[in-house]
Amino acid sequence: MTSKTTATALAVASHSRLGIALCLLSMLIFACQDGITKVLVRHLPVAELVMVRYWVFVLFALIVCRSQGGVRAASRSASPRQQVVRALLGVGEIAIFGLALRYLGLAETHALYAVFPLMTLGLARLFLGERMVGRQWLAAAVGFGGTLLILRPGMGVFEPAALIPLAAALTFAFFNILSRRISQTDSFATTTLYMAVVGAVASTSTGLPAWVTPTPHEALLMSIVAVSGVIAQLLLIQALKYAQASTLQPFNYSLLAFATLIGLIVFGETPTLWTVVGALLILLAGLYSIKPKAS
Repeated sequence: MTSKTTATALAVASHSRLGIALCLLSMLIFACQDGITKVLVRHLPVAELVMVRYWVFVLFALIVCRSQGGVRAASRSASPRQQVVRALLGVGEIAIFGLALRYLGLAETHALYAVFPLMTLGLARLFLGERMVGRQWLAAAVGFGGTLLILRPGMGVFEPAALIPLAAALTFAFFNILSRRISQTDSFATTTLYMAVVGAVASTSTGLPAWVTPTPHEALLMSIVAVSGVIAQLLLIQALKYAQASTLQPFNYSLLAFATLIGLIVFGETPTLWTVVGALLILLAGLYSIKPKAS
C-alpha cells in the first residue's frame, strides 16, 4: 500500500468517525428533546407544541431555500400532491409520538417506535415493489416478536396506550416511503419547504384553537424543543457529509439507549425485563436487516 493510499484511507476513517460522532450527538439531542416534550405534554396540548416546532422549522426551511436557488425555485415540485401528503404524515407522526409520551415512559415509547424500519421494509415491498430477501423476512419476524413481548397481549398487562407509538412508527414508515419516491424528482430544498409550510399550516389549524398560554418556564422549554429539533437535523445532515448512510444507520439506534437513560435518571422510569428483551430483539432485527451481505 502506497503512502498516498494510506493517507486517503486514514482521511476516510477520520471523516467516518466525525460523522458517527455528529450522528450520536444528534441522537442525544433528539432524546433530550423527547424528555422535555414529556414534561410539556403534562400541561400543554400536543397540537400547540407541534405548531411552535413547525413555525421555527419554517425559518430553517427559508434559510435552506435561500442557499439553494431561492424560494421560488424550491416551490416548484414534480410531485406537489405527494409532497403535501408527505408533509401531513410528518405532522401526524410528531403529534402521535408526543401523545405517546403523555401516557408511556420514554423507554417503552422508543422501544415500540424502533420497529418503524421493519415496517418500512414491508411497505416498500407493498408499494414500491422492492424485493425482500430472506434475511429481511427473518428480521421482520423477529422484530414483530419483540413488539409482542413488549405489548404482551392476552396476559392481562396490555395497555391500549402502547398502540400509540406503533401508530407513530407506521406513520413514519409511510413518510419514509413517500420520501424515497419524492427524492428521485425533487431537491432537498423543495422537500424541506413543502414539509415546513404545509406542516406549519396544518399544525396551526389545530394548534391555535387548542392554545393554552404557557408559563415563562414552559415557554422557554418550548423554545428549546423547537430550536434543538432544527439543530439535531443539521447535525444529521452534516454527519451524512462525512459518513455514508449505511455506516450511520446502526448508530441511529443509540436514540433508544439515550432515551432509556434519560427516562431512568430524570423520570425514575425503570423499564421492565419484557421491554428490555423486546427492545433488544427489535434493535437486533433492525441491524440484521440492513447488514450488507458478505462478499
